[in-house]
Amino acid sequence: MEIKKDIAIIGGGPGGYLAALRGTQLKRSVVLFEMDRVGGTCMNYGCIPTKYLLHQTKALKEIRENKNLAGSAAGAALDWPSVQAGRVSVVNRLVKGVKFLLEKGGVEIVKGRAVLKNENQVTVETPDGVKVYAASRIILAAGSRVASLPFLEPNGAEVVTSQEALEFPSVPKSLVVIGAGAIGLEIGSIYRRLGTDVTVLEILPGVMPGCDRESATRLERILKKQGLNVLTQMRIENALVEQGSVTVKGACLKNNVPFEYAAERVLLAAGRRPNSEGFSASPMFTLGRGGFVQVNSRLETNVPGIYAVGDLIGGKLLAHKAYHDAVVAVENACGMERTVDYAALPMAVFTDPEFASVGLTQEEAREQGVKVRSGLFPLQASGRALTMDALDGLVKVLADESDRVVGAHIIAPGASEMIAELTLAVAKKMKVRDIGSLIHIHPTLSEAVGEAALKAKGLALHLLN
Repeated sequence: MEIKKDIAIIGGGPGGYLAALRGTQLKRSVVLFEMDRVGGTCMNYGCIPTKYLLHQTKALKEIRENKNLAGSAAGAALDWPSVQAGRVSVVNRLVKGVKFLLEKGGVEIVKGRAVLKNENQVTVETPDGVKVYAASRIILAAGSRVASLPFLEPNGAEVVTSQEALEFPSVPKSLVVIGAGAIGLEIGSIYRRLGTDVTVLEILPGVMPGCDRESATRLERILKKQGLNVLTQMRIENALVEQGSVTVKGACLKNNVPFEYAAERVLLAAGRRPNSEGFSASPMFTLGRGGFVQVNSRLETNVPGIYAVGDLIGGKLLAHKAYHDAVVAVENACGMERTVDYAALPMAVFTDPEFASVGLTQEEAREQGVKVRSGLFPLQASGRALTMDALDGLVKVLADESDRVVGAHIIAPGASEMIAELTLAVAKKMKVRDIGSLIHIHPTLSEAVGEAALKAKGLALHLLN
């Protein structure tokens, strides 16, 4: 028997569940197919649990580094089983909350592997047998998975993904992180604060590939001061996995000198691959480089009426991008006319200090022939940063020849919150004077945003121009 729905969504991650919620707001009947748990990797194994562990370990770091505490704080430690129980509690609470919203909205949630029979029909294997759904519109939101190396596959014990790395029953003595992107730096920071000997190996010339080089170089220097052994231009060529240890070997691309590092655990954090296989019995969709599903500006695939969102379509693999994609796709599926524009897509890395960015980097501007002026305000000149003992950081604003804000990069405590003002500036094509003339609360770190904008015009008030 065929079950009819207006919209069928394959994948229960950020893009999937948000598309379902928006679909019900638009008075459509929706079925959501998910293999694991609502919230997907982000809520269950990624963004949320990572930030919980970062918060807990940052509190420990601040206690140990506080010079004004009476007595010794060297013995301060986290109750790791309690921390892990707290992580599970936070995740479960959020998952239950999303599931509640979906159920109250009338979304049918089906657990099982969904496969397209054709452009309008989806079959799914459930404990009650195979079910067939017919939908006038379909949204693919299957997300991505960790990319492994040909000679190094995750085994859940010695070689792990971010999922297992957040669930360690005990703190490892040593950890090698492969990849110096957001995941590698965040998880590396968590365990370094707990006393783990952390080595980060990156094949490219610097941390956070694709980000503003000046800012990323500053962040790399800060993390090294915190004890992370960050090594760049390191090409891993083979690995030996034994019970309780892993040894990785390769050569440094700078000088061709061989290297060898051994650790209790190795974290694979060198990119992700889209879950673009298995949607249909026969190939239906056009795939691009890396296997990402190709879509147009309306997020519609080459098959009319079928849309794809989030990590599945590539670009920056960010949960909030998937949220945005989901709204655009489902509204188009409901007859509206929406297009995506990622020019003002922000990103953040939740190290300490945080790193956040939006718009063009100086390198991208140069490649595109955009002449930009940089306004850089170091936190050393911020009164609020001084009160927080947080002088390692900066705010950098890029303006084009018409003084329009085209990019911004922040290293600061709470940079992920501060970037919103500059995201709005990039999205709405605001001028640097619009930011510089705003009244920012004193004393705050956000004052540095206004000062950086003024500096791009040579008008900074608390810095020599």
